[in-house]
Amino acid sequence: MLKKNLNKIGLYFITDSRLTKKSVLDDVKAAIKAGVKIIQYREKEKNTKEMIEEARKIKEICGKSNVIFLINDRVDVCLAVNADGVHLGTDDMPYSTARKLLGDKIIGLTVHNIKEASEAEKAGADYVGVSPIFETKTKLDAGPAAGLQLIKDVKTRVKIPFAAIGGIDLENLKSVLEAGANSIVAISAIVAKDDVEEECKKFISIIKKCQ
Repeated sequence: MLKKNLNKIGLYFITDSRLTKKSVLDDVKAAIKAGVKIIQYREKEKNTKEMIEEARKIKEICGKSNVIFLINDRVDVCLAVNADGVHLGTDDMPYSTARKLLGDKIIGLTVHNIKEASEAEKAGADYVGVSPIFETKTKLDAGPAAGLQLIKDVKTRVKIPFAAIGGIDLENLKSVLEAGANSIVAISAIVAKDDVEEECKKFISIIKKCQ
């Protein structure tokens, strides 16, 4: 079952059409080739029809490699392409509503503090994205940096899987892992580079060494 694999993600890959130097599809292929086990499709520029068309292509790519495929925010797009689940932010569809629509699909929630993380776990979320650890320009409404202490708190208080996100790069990655994160998200530090596959490999290598 896919949900059992959420504890073994390592590098959690999120697409960004605004940052990529090639294309979202190229980035997805490169990430999977590097060994990424989960892809989240995050798209803020395209209309719904365009998103569904692109998401279907990503779903096919992920399906061939047994990679978990999630949609950011859009429950409708998730249902349209039969993705494995969604990731919801604090201003998106309420968890309870999404769960009724998605059944047993994966639902991850963004949390900014230990209270939100605990509430997400009680609600039934399959995992949480702890954000932002450091300052980030990728998501303008991410809020103030929470710091490494939040990772330590979530690690001791919450039993569901979690991924650390926000301003993570190769320079601070080790400190994030040492704080207790076993899954991390790095967006601009990967997709804004010339060789996405190589950057993913660098992150995956460090994550494996620290586990």
